[in-house]
Amino acid sequence: METVKDSTGSPGEAGAPERRGADGQQLEHREHREHLVTRAGAPMPLGAKATTEGVNFAIFSNDATAVSLVLMRASVEEPFAEIVLDRRIHRTGGVWHVFVEGLEPGIRYGFRADRRPNRKPRVHRFDPRRVLLDPYGRAVSGSPVWREIYARRGVSKEAARYTPRSIVVADSFDWGRSRPVGRPLADSVIYELHVRGFTAHPSSAVAAPGTYDGLIERIPYLVELGVNTVELLPVFEFDELEFQRDARESSEPRVNFWGYSPISFFAPKASFARESRDGSAVDEFKRLIRTFHEAGIEVLLDVVFNHTGEGGDEGPTLSWRGLDNSVYYIVSEKGEYRDYTGCGNTVNCNQPVVADLIVESLRYWVTEMHVDGFRFDLASILGRGKNGEPLAQPPVLERIASDPVLAETKLIAEAWDAAGLYQVGSFPGFGRFAEWNGKFRDEVRSFVKGDAGMVSALAQRLRGSPDLYATSGRKPWHSINFVTSHDGFTLRDLVSYNEKHNADNGEGGRDGDAHNRSWNCGFEGSTDDAAINALRLRQMKNFVAILLFSHGTPMLLGGDELGRTQRGNNNAYCQDNEISWIDWHPNALGTELGRFVRELLRRRAALALVRPEEFIPETRSPEPGFTFHGVELGKPDWGHDSHSIALEVRGNDDEGAYWLAANAYVGPLRFALPRPPEGRVWRRAVDTSLPWPQDARPLGAEAELFQDGAYRTDGRSVVLLVAR
Repeated sequence: METVKDSTGSPGEAGAPERRGADGQQLEHREHREHLVTRAGAPMPLGAKATTEGVNFAIFSNDATAVSLVLMRASVEEPFAEIVLDRRIHRTGGVWHVFVEGLEPGIRYGFRADRRPNRKPRVHRFDPRRVLLDPYGRAVSGSPVWREIYARRGVSKEAARYTPRSIVVADSFDWGRSRPVGRPLADSVIYELHVRGFTAHPSSAVAAPGTYDGLIERIPYLVELGVNTVELLPVFEFDELEFQRDARESSEPRVNFWGYSPISFFAPKASFARESRDGSAVDEFKRLIRTFHEAGIEVLLDVVFNHTGEGGDEGPTLSWRGLDNSVYYIVSEKGEYRDYTGCGNTVNCNQPVVADLIVESLRYWVTEMHVDGFRFDLASILGRGKNGEPLAQPPVLERIASDPVLAETKLIAEAWDAAGLYQVGSFPGFGRFAEWNGKFRDEVRSFVKGDAGMVSALAQRLRGSPDLYATSGRKPWHSINFVTSHDGFTLRDLVSYNEKHNADNGEGGRDGDAHNRSWNCGFEGSTDDAAINALRLRQMKNFVAILLFSHGTPMLLGGDELGRTQRGNNNAYCQDNEISWIDWHPNALGTELGRFVRELLRRRAALALVRPEEFIPETRSPEPGFTFHGVELGKPDWGHDSHSIALEVRGNDDEGAYWLAANAYVGPLRFALPRPPEGRVWRRAVDTSLPWPQDARPLGAEAELFQDGAYRTDGRSVVLLVAR
């Protein structure tokens, strides 16, 4: 066999292992077809580092006894070279490394790893037949076109299997004068969207639907709407066809649309790019971020470090499992995967090497990709130890919170996991992490729906949830307030369905939450009944008004302002079709709602009192601070059967005051009004019971009140008065 010579004079295959497959049969070594000159290389940085002389490769695998670097050309199935690393030359500690002269960006590569003898094959799941992705790889090939099975030269699509490869990428992007926006979280309005779903529908009328470039074309819409931060559902590389590659699945294919199954923590999703070959998705993603920043919009990424696309026992071996399974995942002594995520595996986040990987990934997306922050999926997993136990001071979370490179990024935790660990209000965030406030979602839904006993809970949510965050020294803006998200009903479905309708997912209705706190307003699903549709529109406006005028940081689900429906599907993770895509030609209901949302976003941006950086103290009216009222001044009704509350917030002389009433009772209620600040009068800014354009008056055009010291709120409505 021809060998690749190391520049020290030692043959590259010195000490090479006898490679055998899972069946014990010896595997043939591939011939090296090109002469390459190698050097020992450096153990840091991990990954592939291109220089003018070549490329340095470094990968961690402490438990491997043999590692080889596999080099490949674009579109060709067979490697052109395989460099067997000599542990005497190419290993430092637990890191294997080699420098290959003459290689340039664009080259495909991967690694083989083995362990001999392997007395615990379920713990150390090495398989030398597999060419593995680099955990630090900056780009991934193998699925360049969305939903297309990729076949390299000489392999038919029928015979093709998913064999992703890492790509050496050079950083040559010109950021120009682009700079981070640097907006305080207290002033942020987050808009959650899916890169593909935002423009895949024909009505989007963009040149490159479903791509980063397509999203760029829709940025003017987001500016006009009034949101200033977008949160992108996962853009880490994933296999959208993973369900179709599973032979156990039925003939009806499903698609991993959401992408919560990463196969890389560094590479942007290639098939979200207009031009997806040779790592060009990296530059296209950077262009997306640059354009967002030029428009004054920040970008947060929904990141998944809690599990990977390798799944459980029967999942594919793509990277981490084949390099050091017991390091990267939480496994028992017998090699059983501890599944706290509901996805088959759990990443061993607080193992030091894995913690390094997570922190380096975050640094990369901030320093090289210029993103502004992160939302951590199932973030409670990052607080579990090597045996799955919740840790009081999780090392990886402390490192993220105190990392100087990440000091100005926004950090948001989904403060629960799939194994029952619920930490809303108690997530170990070291003063840095905001939280998706699941209690806000649940309790606001229950109040607007008309459930009893919800007034006290609503009062806390309106104030920024001090019951959850004040005692730990956090601020109102640490509460990420939301009513809907990708996971669950859309806003329109929340008022149109009592039950989930997930038959299209092919799971017999077993998937998705069965307790949605939704109300269909008298009819299940779509209807032409004018009265029901009018009530549904009002209820949607009620949700939006409470969300945007509660203290804390609001998050909207993309498309809600257009009245988007998923036809009652509350778990559309596998729906790459009109269920998940945004229809940019909304019906009349969506058109009126969109206008309402735009005006309320402008109102929120202009009303500093609704965006406090500290919790506002409770006082007696007319002192500065907040005061709760009922239909009588200073007498809120906290009883179980109460369905209404009024909140008065007063600032200093320059800040003025506002008064918010939420009436979830079926009939009208007449609220006494406090005296406005000296020299001002109460004016109506919002009343969800009124038709457009009276429901949301423009800034400076609020309606003057003629009632004498009182305001009549209609049943199921929200009212905002401002003092001018």
